[in-house]
Amino acid sequence: MSRYPLFVRGLRDSVPMLFGIAPFGIIFGTLAGVGGLSLWQAVGMSLFVYAGSAQFIVISLMGAGASAVVILLTTLIVNLRHVLYSATLQPQVQGMPQRWRLLLAFWLTDETFAVVQRYYLVHGKSPLAHWYWLGVTCSLYACWVGSSLVGVLFGQAVPDMASWGLEFAMLATFIGIVVPMLRNQPQVAAALAAGAVALMTWAWPYKLGLMAAAFSGIAVGVILERRQIKGAASGTQVHS
Repeated sequence: MSRYPLFVRGLRDSVPMLFGIAPFGIIFGTLAGVGGLSLWQAVGMSLFVYAGSAQFIVISLMGAGASAVVILLTTLIVNLRHVLYSATLQPQVQGMPQRWRLLLAFWLTDETFAVVQRYYLVHGKSPLAHWYWLGVTCSLYACWVGSSLVGVLFGQAVPDMASWGLEFAMLATFIGIVVPMLRNQPQVAAALAAGAVALMTWAWPYKLGLMAAAFSGIAVGVILERRQIKGAASGTQVHS
C-alpha cells in the first residue's frame, strides 16, 4: 500500500478514539479557562504539551498553589508510561529517519499507541507504516487542540460544564484501548493487578498511585509470562 492510502487509513482507524478525546478536551478547555489561563495559554498548552493527563494535573496543581518543581516532577512521573510505549514500538521505528522519529515521538499518546500497535500486530513491520501513524496522529492531535479551543470558548458561556460527566467518554475509550489487547493469561492478570493497585492507591499524592499500578501490572505480567515460557520449554523437552 502506498503513502496516501496508508495516511487515509490511519485517519479512518482513529475515528473511534475521537469520541473519547473530544469530551476530554472540552473539559480541559473549560477548567483551563476557569483556572485563569487565557485562550492562547490553554490552546498553546494543548499544541505544545499535548498530554491530556499531564495538562489536567498542571491545572489542578496550579490551582492548589504548587511550586514549579512539584508540577514538573508530578508530570514527569505521570508521563513515564510513554517510556513503555516507546520501548514497545522501538523495533518498528528503528529504521526511520530521525526527523520522523522525533515527530512521531511528540505525537505518541495512549490512543495513538493503541491504534498504531494494533496495526503492527495485524500487518507487521512495513517500510511505509509511518504514513499510517501520521494519519492517526494528525486526526487525534487536531481533535485534542480543537476540542480544547471549544472548551475555552464555551466553558464560561455554559454553566458548570465540567460537572456534566463528559469524562466518562474518556474512561470508555481507555477500556476500549485495553480490552482488545488482552490476548493471554499474563496480560489479563497484569491488567487486573494494575487496576486493583490503582484503586488501593488512588488517594496517594502527586499521582504516585498511577506509577505503583503500572509497575505492579508489569511485574505480574513479566512473572507469569516467564512461568509460561518455562512451562512450554519443559513440555517440549518431555515430548522430545
